[in-house]
Amino acid sequence: MKKLLVMSFVIGSAFLYACGGGNEKSSESSEAANADHTTPGESTDKKENPSYDPERGQGKFTNVEVAATVDPAMATAGEKVYSVKCSSCHKLTDEKLVGPGWKGVSTRHKAEWIMNFITSPDEMIDKDPKVQAMLELCLVRMPNQNLDDQAARNVYEYMRKNDGVK
Repeated sequence: MKKLLVMSFVIGSAFLYACGGGNEKSSESSEAANADHTTPGESTDKKENPSYDPERGQGKFTNVEVAATVDPAMATAGEKVYSVKCSSCHKLTDEKLVGPGWKGVSTRHKAEWIMNFITSPDEMIDKDPKVQAMLELCLVRMPNQNLDDQAARNVYEYMRKNDGVK
């Protein structure tokens, strides 16, 4: 019985570490890092950051051109990325697995926000109130899957297809 409990703890810890990204900073080191990057008179409170755009998120995507219809080739490529990197934590329905379900995500958020989140999850978790609220529900930080720009665009197109865009 004792061996079973120890093995369960080890396996559970390994799972949480693998899904959590494993590179989280302590609050002390985060506060110290934030203090190093502020200028005199600048607020360290993330919610008061005037340069942060909650519609676009935090990252390099500022203007994503989205066609009225789904690009089938991109959606197929996005489905492949989903099956390898996303499906273990996200369902295509609105049901929560580890992370939230994907149903309706492309209608709730702009393309820029989604692509910035999937390519720069740590920055988004640190600054975006919507992501922080999701983290409170899911309790697991989304790990950085190291998607390149094209893979992120393909995943977004697959999300649109999943949401019924023709």
